[in-house]
Amino acid sequence: MSQLVRVWDLPTRVFHWALVACLAGLFITGYQGGAAMLWHARFGYAVLSLLLFRLLWGFVGGRWSRFSAFVRSPRTVLAYLRGQRHPDHLVGHNPLGALAILAMVIALLAQVATGLVGDDEIAFTGPLNRFVASAQGLAATSWHKNVGQWLVVGLVALHLAAILFYTLGRKQTLVRPMLTGDKPVATPVPASRDDAATRTLAALLLGACGGAVAWLVSLGH
Repeated sequence: MSQLVRVWDLPTRVFHWALVACLAGLFITGYQGGAAMLWHARFGYAVLSLLLFRLLWGFVGGRWSRFSAFVRSPRTVLAYLRGQRHPDHLVGHNPLGALAILAMVIALLAQVATGLVGDDEIAFTGPLNRFVASAQGLAATSWHKNVGQWLVVGLVALHLAAILFYTLGRKQTLVRPMLTGDKPVATPVPASRDDAATRTLAALLLGACGGAVAWLVSLGH
């Protein structure tokens, strides 16, 4: 008999949906170009703030949001692929999902970094472009517009495909727990802490990350 357990704390859920909104904003403003590039940059700064927060939250956040709960060794990933699954794999992120998340974080960090130093010689110059050589800025823009952009698109598509697979093929809902925080589990597992104290800590960390990004951007002025 299943029971509901708080798996995703509120800060993790807010991070997830804020990142979704920012990615949508980035794609829309990126293809509009022109004056919209100002908002493209702002969405990029927001993404960097969110990513920095998530990296910190991976150490101090709720039980199932911590890296220790879902970052697995290659041996564990191989065992999972062979069907040797631990009960914890059905609670938070399974080993394959964890790899996809890490790949997304790395790809987005690369996108933000190349955006910060890039120069398309038309409508946008990154705030930190003056700290790199002209050729490096152009190379960064080339990666940002070509390889990096489609890498992120591919990872997002993979994420959506996985949601459909688990929803339709294995009858496991992944979206609802990311909305409510609670997930039905078959065996008793520890819940993620999600109270006023942890939410206050998350707000402080997010504010600090936003301040750090604002300081970083200011270096280019």
